Amino acid sequence: MNRTKGDEEEYWNSSKFKAFTFDDEDDELSQLKESKRAVNSLRDFVGDDDDDDDDLERVSWSGEPVGSISWTIKETAGNSGSTHEGREQKNRNNFSSYGQPSKPISTYSLSSFFKGRTRFGSFQSLSDALSDTSAKSYAPELGRPKGEYRDYSNDWSLSDTVQRLRKGKVCSLERFRSLQDKLQLLEEAVSMHDGNVITAVLIFLKRTLSKEILFRELEVRQVALRHLIHFLKEIGDQKLLLDLFRFLDRTEELALSHYQEHLNIQDPEKRKEFLKTCIGLPFSAEDSAHIQDHYTLLERQIIIETIDRHLESAGQTEIFRKHPRKASILNMPLVTTLFYSCFYHYTEAEGTFSSPINLKKTFKIPDKQYVLTALAARAKLRAWHDVDALFTTKNWLGYTKKRAPIGFHRVVEILHKNSAPVQILQEYVNLVEDVDTKLNLATKFKCHDVVIDTCRDLKDRQQLVAYRSKVDKGSAEEEKIDAILNSAQIRWKN
Repeated sequence: MNRTKGDEEEYWNSSKFKAFTFDDEDDELSQLKESKRAVNSLRDFVGDDDDDDDDLERVSWSGEPVGSISWTIKETAGNSGSTHEGREQKNRNNFSSYGQPSKPISTYSLSSFFKGRTRFGSFQSLSDALSDTSAKSYAPELGRPKGEYRDYSNDWSLSDTVQRLRKGKVCSLERFRSLQDKLQLLEEAVSMHDGNVITAVLIFLKRTLSKEILFRELEVRQVALRHLIHFLKEIGDQKLLLDLFRFLDRTEELALSHYQEHLNIQDPEKRKEFLKTCIGLPFSAEDSAHIQDHYTLLERQIIIETIDRHLESAGQTEIFRKHPRKASILNMPLVTTLFYSCFYHYTEAEGTFSSPINLKKTFKIPDKQYVLTALAARAKLRAWHDVDALFTTKNWLGYTKKRAPIGFHRVVEILHKNSAPVQILQEYVNLVEDVDTKLNLATKFKCHDVVIDTCRDLKDRQQLVAYRSKVDKGSAEEEKIDAILNSAQIRWKN
């Protein structure tokens, strides 16, 4: 359709749409373009290199999501306020909005902040994000649950305090200042029947109360008292323990606690003098005898150690040259001292302190203990004559007989352990009274003659035939078995 110039001007003037002009900056299209330009500038600034940016929520300094309707309206209103100025002022404002933004947009969204993601698409830890001072990024501070603040407060009841102690949580008892509060705390701990809690409260009371008050209150609380005594013994606080027993008038326990202090004295002479002071303490009759024996034994050990050290260094005694001492005899038990005497001083006269017989009589060592110890010592030295004399006794008619208080089966085992010859083993195996035990020992230690003679005496042909296969072929034992099997004088049971 051909229109004249007048028709076109009439059309545009009558239309509800206005023609586009570069000078008209109040129209809506200009506002939309400004808004679009602002959004695009934000996208270029933030960047969307990663596809995951779509699920990140960007937040401006005003707290509103970037690109939302409310944010777009405010941006449009802010830009429209400057359209009434000239084009030059507009260009200057546009340059300022790109080059120097008045309020820089946060480089983090709330979701990206807690995910540890930066505006460049990389991930960082929460501590790195918080320590990043180059960008002013802030997140709302989350408050602690009220239950956590109670862990560091002092508003617990007695029951709560004890429960926390029982669970091993941090708990300060300093707020219990009065004596009444402290005793109530102790009673609450005792009612829980938990030894660790009771001990923890007792440590607090021991630190904050005087000895007199603590002892007086514990005297009527036996459960707590027993825990305190055990605790003091464990930590070795002998001074406070002695004061406690003295306050409670427990004389025997006081004496025993005082006696235990000798364990901390290393010097033999000082320990001996300390034990001498313990003899007069109020022990029971049995304990008094033990204290006296302990003092006497240490006194003997000091004398023996002094003499033997001199003999060993001089090198004039054969026993010390062949068998040098491996350790000192000081502070050793009585049985060890007896073994030492049987090893180095077995033949000494009874009147000497180092004589085994003297030790046996002085400390009233039982016969079984003495024989067992002496046998082990002499067998180790392979002194078989002394071993034989140890078990030989005479009756009132002058006849000799072998007798073993520990049983000959144990004698055989000890002799075999010390590599005794077969002839000596057979001699003592034959002295075992029980036949089955004798056969077992003889078979175990290969005492062939004992096995053969016992089977012959039992008239057990089958067992003798079975044992024939265990001896060496052509040996004297095989010939002896064949002679017994071929004998017509034995009436076999099987």
